[in-house]
Amino acid sequence: MSSKDQEFAVDSDGLHRAVELMSRDFSRAKRLDLPTELPLCGMGSTAALNALAPSILGGAARLGEATSFAHMDPPTPWITWAMTLWNASLNQNLLHPATSPVARQMEERVVTWLAPFFGMDGGHMTPGSTVANLTALWAARESAGVTEVVASAGAHLSIAKAAHLLGLKYLSLPIDANGSMDAAQLPTDLRKSALVLTAGATSTGAIDPLDLAGRAAWTHVDAAWAGPLRMSKYAHLLAGIESANSVAVSAHKWLFQPKESALVLFKDTEKAHAAVSFGGAYLATPNVGVLGSHGAAATALLATLLAWGREGVAQRIEHCMDLAHRLRDFVAADERLELYAEPQTGIVVWHPKDENLFDQALRQLPVGSTSTTSMAGVKWFRNVAANPGADIDLLIATIRGVLP
Repeated sequence: MSSKDQEFAVDSDGLHRAVELMSRDFSRAKRLDLPTELPLCGMGSTAALNALAPSILGGAARLGEATSFAHMDPPTPWITWAMTLWNASLNQNLLHPATSPVARQMEERVVTWLAPFFGMDGGHMTPGSTVANLTALWAARESAGVTEVVASAGAHLSIAKAAHLLGLKYLSLPIDANGSMDAAQLPTDLRKSALVLTAGATSTGAIDPLDLAGRAAWTHVDAAWAGPLRMSKYAHLLAGIESANSVAVSAHKWLFQPKESALVLFKDTEKAHAAVSFGGAYLATPNVGVLGSHGAAATALLATLLAWGREGVAQRIEHCMDLAHRLRDFVAADERLELYAEPQTGIVVWHPKDENLFDQALRQLPVGSTSTTSMAGVKWFRNVAANPGADIDLLIATIRGVLP
């Protein structure tokens, strides 16, 4: 092998080939039959690229298709693809300032831009809101002395996970008819509690009563889904979030980022970060939060925010909300269908009034258009407005066609 290994150099032809393959239709192409054991000899990078394209590009869920309206996973703008390519080529590690001199600054700037929308003064990025929620409750335990986590039955499973990992008691409260926390069931003594309020429940999109923020020793708002509404004309739906001690937001949902990208934000970042920081002989600065080594996810988010601005982010979120409103209006007007509750944050939950039609309808709806959930043993369809390019007319026409 030569002293300069070309596998670590820029291969313009190879990278152009990768982009060219992205534009091809592999829906009918034969997938790669992978060997059961690691090959002794490699086929070469270009050959591997060509061999894997039908499987990776042809076999993936197409989140930007006109029929994609089922999950909280959005398509991503092309500028994030470029940033992800740059990130992979540079392999920055934000654990050390020396290995990420610019990337660390970009994360700090993104947090500085976004934290004020939630009434927070800072924070840091995490791979997702599961880690953000864990980090927030860790800070609550260390800095506020909480011994219990209180959340609704509609809270994300990561809240119960975090309580278990942190050795905290967990109390799940009932939800009301809309899927929000039943505030009447809230304990009167919350002096040792971390109250977790959900802003955009996974199944229903429901928002817990955010005016409860501040009643406990620590209030955390899991705004993984609905948090970016604060940047839009729907900001009022999350009124009260500014009274929380911490907030989690998934950028890989309604900020249209590649996975894995999220933020944990704090009202008093200096105090919270001090509670979840560790030093080490090999570290120039303390390690903040759950992660040790972690990559430069902020560069893609910063590039998107620079490219679109607040108005561009709001425009796309508001368009998604409009799509959900149109689906809601159709369901409400069709006597064959029933809404679970009035949609709050771009998630429409419904089903046929004739429960015997549920499975038949599910089989006939386009792949990726509709997911399912269950409440109190009853099955419901779930449509999530995460794709600005969804064709709502096509979905409505399809639903009409599958029901007698």
